[in-house]
Amino acid sequence: MQVTLETPGQIGQWVRAVRKAQGLRQDDLAGLIGASHVFLGDVERGKDTVQWGRLFAALRELGIEVRLDLPIEPPPAVSP
Repeated sequence: MQVTLETPGQIGQWVRAVRKAQGLRQDDLAGLIGASHVFLGDVERGKDTVQWGRLFAALRELGIEVRLDLPIEPPPAVSP
């Protein structure tokens, strides 16, 4: 399933939905990625200041892929 996201809150809603669908509690997922349940709560509430590295770790752990639909071809120095 592909969805278009425009806000951190929308990312948070999907993280919460996928986590719950997988039967994981916030502290369970947090433990898997070396973060706190407070961090996961911040993600799920769409807080703007979450750490990108941990956010991507949570997304990977849940099996969520992030893709960019770019309006241009990437420059040669950037690998797709």
